[in-house]
Amino acid sequence: MAFKILLAHTRGFCAGVERAIGVVQRALEKFGAERVYVLHEVVHNKHVVADLVSKGAHLVEELSEIPEPSTKVVIFSAHGVGLDTIEQAQKLGLTVIDATCPLVKRIHTKVVKAAQNNMEVVIIGHDGHREVLGTTGQYAGPKDKVHVILTPEDVANLSLPLGAHQAMFATQTTLSIDETAKTVAALKAKFPLIEGPKNDDTCYATQHRQAAVKLLAQECQLVLIAGSQNSSNSRRLSEVAQQYGATSYLIDDASAITDDMLQGVTAVGVSAGASVPEYIVQDILTTLKNKGATQIEPVGEIQRHITFAWPQGLE
Repeated sequence: MAFKILLAHTRGFCAGVERAIGVVQRALEKFGAERVYVLHEVVHNKHVVADLVSKGAHLVEELSEIPEPSTKVVIFSAHGVGLDTIEQAQKLGLTVIDATCPLVKRIHTKVVKAAQNNMEVVIIGHDGHREVLGTTGQYAGPKDKVHVILTPEDVANLSLPLGAHQAMFATQTTLSIDETAKTVAALKAKFPLIEGPKNDDTCYATQHRQAAVKLLAQECQLVLIAGSQNSSNSRRLSEVAQQYGATSYLIDDASAITDDMLQGVTAVGVSAGASVPEYIVQDILTTLKNKGATQIEPVGEIQRHITFAWPQGLE
């Protein structure tokens, strides 16, 4: 079989992910592996997590798992944590390094302010996702004032007891741009006075990666997205490709590529979620070349490189 590869220019690591991974590596160097613990997966990619663990980082799901906490360092993941977790870490005497993405932090600030003003808060996102849990956890007040929704149908069932003039909304940063726009439109139609962003809070990395995948899907019968199954932004990329007419698979790495996937295909699109290392993409390209790819064509805008400052404690 012979086919060409269309490769998204904008793909892979975003600035928030690069910073979070760098935070763990820098903490290991500064404090020593025996002291460094990471609460939850620092980013949602199994290869990245395995690499950091191999370098000595300890991964925990609960702060209570950390032995002798007053002598240890805990790193909060890029997805962020709630106020209760921050308070618990302080009570345990842990040294805290916060690797929360600065773009997620902006949303946290808005929720904190809403709580101070006794406002109702609507979060558009996937209930139970780490980022959403961290964002809703910023609300220091009655939890029944925080509402997590995802679809226009959820909006139809939503009630805001205090009224829309005392409500704000925010969105998860890794949602589908197109689907979120429908929910935001429904929310504003039902509650015209609700405060919030003009469109949504999806980050620039999410927007640019989804835009590139739309281009791939219009030219390719098959689009392969590198990313772990628990990665929200990676799953959205695969869904976008499907919505724009292509068959799409979300794969951890090149080992998941089969000949059946490529049967009858003349063009294969390739991109990667924001937490995927470039070597995974290169392995996919090599595998595709070994299976008959004749050329690689870059697609979309060239990726902009942005960096964030180190968090307090690692400056």
